[in-house]
Amino acid sequence: MKPFVLLPASGEAEAAASVAADPGARFIAGGTTLVDLMKLQVETPGTLVDITRLGLGEIEDIEGGGVRIGATVRNSDLANDPRVRERWPVLSEALLAGASPQLRNMATVGGNLLQRARCNYFRDVTAACNKRSPGTGCDALEGHHRGHAVLGGSDACFATSPGDMPVALVALEATVETLRADGSTRSIPIGDLYVPYGDDPAREHVLAHGELVTGVVLAPSAWAARSTYAKARDRASYEFALASAAVALELDGGVIRTARVALGGVGTKPWRSTEAEAVLVGDEATDAVFEAAARAALADARPRRDNGFKVELAQRTIIRALRTLRERAVEEAA
Repeated sequence: MKPFVLLPASGEAEAAASVAADPGARFIAGGTTLVDLMKLQVETPGTLVDITRLGLGEIEDIEGGGVRIGATVRNSDLANDPRVRERWPVLSEALLAGASPQLRNMATVGGNLLQRARCNYFRDVTAACNKRSPGTGCDALEGHHRGHAVLGGSDACFATSPGDMPVALVALEATVETLRADGSTRSIPIGDLYVPYGDDPAREHVLAHGELVTGVVLAPSAWAARSTYAKARDRASYEFALASAAVALELDGGVIRTARVALGGVGTKPWRSTEAEAVLVGDEATDAVFEAAARAALADARPRRDNGFKVELAQRTIIRALRTLRERAVEEAA
């Protein structure tokens, strides 16, 4: 690891200004991903601005029954919050499906939102990687790429977006709050936060350098309260998704009135499938409809040599999540 300076920030504006003024500076909170990348010299910041003392570690009730989740709230605290478990269960389930208890106790909401790609070639400084070193090529094209994306990629990059929590937040239509170095603030619908980095791999989100994530806002709804997360992976714990699905339904007498479907493990960003939602809404919650929705969700997939299995795996994962919600609805009605 290369030497760096650690600067504790005393205020949000100070933190944003400090990072914005230095192209080699980064924010740090839990550091569960950044420190790993620094050890590999994939990331080599000269300055780390510590934001853990900024008072962003609370989950606050807001008007209308929603919550504002501070950027430094730990994943374990968020997953076990009773409000989250009751009103947005998909978020709790996604967090508990990610990483290990030890990492969840360190990792923060803001850091989880902005995880870097989990690609072996990105993490290997001897490999060609357009994301790490734009213009050098992509060794994954001819190398082993079993874990790579089938949605949103290109010949420049098809690395998979790694997170579980962001997939749930996309399904829940969360809003991300930020503070810029000039003191202005933004409220960004999470669907607009990420960019499909296939054509510009070095750019993963719309935030400017030094723009600080301060929190995430969730609004309550009937469909958010009936939601779940399904994840397929190579082993039961501490493993990234090969395919995952965050699904929410509002049912009325067996008819789907509202649906949200987001996918993980298969896209270059947390992938919302409005195509699957369109198939579901207005129809009955039957296996045939679920299967049609799953096919629609992966209709634009571009599998390659090693990752073609992800198409069917993602479809099966969507169907499993939808069936889970249907079963819960039947149990509640009994």
